[in-house]
Amino acid sequence: MKLKTVLLGAAAAFALAPQAMAERGSDGQLNIIYWQAPSMLNPFLSGGTKEVESASLILEPLVRFDETGEMQPWLAEGIPTVENGGVNAELTQITWKLKPGILWSDGTPLTAADAVFTWEYCTHPEGGCAQSSYFDGVESVVAVDDTTIQVNFAAPKPFPYTAFVGSESPIIQKAQFADCLGAKAPECTEANFGPIGTGPFVVTDFRPNDVVQFKANDLFREADKPAFGTVLFKGGGDATAAARSVMETGEFDYAWNLQIDPNVLSDMEAKGLGKVVVAFATSVERLHVNQSDPSASLGEGRATLEHPHPFLTDPRIGKALSMAIDRSLIAEIGYGAGGVPTCNVLPAPALYASTANDDCLVQDVEGAKALLDEAGWVPGGDGVRVKDGVRLSVLYQTSTNAVRQDTQALIKQWWSDIGVETELKNIDASVFFGGDPGSPDTFQKFFADIEMYTNNFSGVDPEAYMANWRCSEIPSPKTQWQGSNMQRFCEPAYDALVDKLSQTAPLEERAAIVKEMNDMLMKSYSIIPLIHRGNPSAHANSLEGVRMNDWDSEIWNIKDWSRAD
Repeated sequence: MKLKTVLLGAAAAFALAPQAMAERGSDGQLNIIYWQAPSMLNPFLSGGTKEVESASLILEPLVRFDETGEMQPWLAEGIPTVENGGVNAELTQITWKLKPGILWSDGTPLTAADAVFTWEYCTHPEGGCAQSSYFDGVESVVAVDDTTIQVNFAAPKPFPYTAFVGSESPIIQKAQFADCLGAKAPECTEANFGPIGTGPFVVTDFRPNDVVQFKANDLFREADKPAFGTVLFKGGGDATAAARSVMETGEFDYAWNLQIDPNVLSDMEAKGLGKVVVAFATSVERLHVNQSDPSASLGEGRATLEHPHPFLTDPRIGKALSMAIDRSLIAEIGYGAGGVPTCNVLPAPALYASTANDDCLVQDVEGAKALLDEAGWVPGGDGVRVKDGVRLSVLYQTSTNAVRQDTQALIKQWWSDIGVETELKNIDASVFFGGDPGSPDTFQKFFADIEMYTNNFSGVDPEAYMANWRCSEIPSPKTQWQGSNMQRFCEPAYDALVDKLSQTAPLEERAAIVKEMNDMLMKSYSIIPLIHRGNPSAHANSLEGVRMNDWDSEIWNIKDWSRAD
């Protein structure tokens, strides 16, 4: 009964309040600005939020997570559990039923064969799928019939809601992507820029790193939705300009990721045109400390594990870098009520949050200096520490954003105080998060020593998220530079914990394993958490139906949005 209770609890549904809707398309155009512009509309080829969320207007999973973190059936008729027979007693199989009559936007039926193909697409050994952790432990996916999908696991899977669940693991159309398997995946420009979907909108025009035009999907399964006939999805600019476009000029209806001075944001909201909405979940602004050598002199071996970093693999260096940082000041200056200091890469849900690393909450510059002294790094004549002829000098990169550049400047000064030379670099967010295997400036390639950004995961169970740091998830030329283990952390003991978690059912035991995994990452100092971020966005006062969400795509229920009369 205990296993059944766990699965039933995970699948509990949240009752949605019905919303009155006008006829499809009757509310005209919806204007959305994501100042980090999408570079493609295929979430399997980019881990960037902007790609995942823009694609979510088109591509859909079996299940989404609502704003409370509860699962909601989407393409699926319901949530399979042990009690209802959808999950077998051995926890090695989950069977999903598709809602009847769902059509792709080209008029062909969605079938279980599309789910089988999606699994084959993302798990192809040469494909470099950015979301492969969602299929961890999946031995096979079988189309029992046109509307029945059977997912089989190699070992008992106490939390089987990963494959095809959430915005990062949607179903793609087999007919469209059939010739895009493996190494061919990035070459399928037409499909990657204009995927055929089952969602409320279809793509009419896509300009990479600029603008996406959508129109209502005439074949969407809910007859009166979406209320908006077209969507302009604009990218580019910066967070401040995006906020102004909603709350001062009224040019846009929705602005995403307003990582700007909290006082400026409050002043804008006071104008009365729009409102700020914030959701807290698992987003953490963090530093990734490269465990590989990013030197250009290494050619094809650059930023791969064949060439370890000359000094950042020593956790004492990472610990000193962490100790020198005043996280409270970063939160105060850059985030206000939208962020709190954290020492964990997994700060929530509370069940999974470790307290073993809380000493990072207090800045200790003198302690950091002493640790570097102990490691043999001696200050030179210019104050920069040196060991065996190597200067303690790092290149620290992030995306272009005022708050991030302020954070960089603060950290550079603190690191200078302990004898670390720091060169700062900021990269246009559309490029940094774009996933283009030909670009040297993506966060996956990580051609720097330190990089900073925020990440989170869909839903409330962290199994797939913590699997991001498997050795096999390290981006490399062999994976088209796709993968989720950006800092190149590789520890067999960690991989063993990933496997153990996938086979453990009781929530208390799962929580203990997750905390151990988090603490192992923290003690490696290959990740240095900074701020547990709320996700602030803004929408026009005239926009109704927005239910801010940080457990899934924040625009997860865009089909329900409408314009007030």
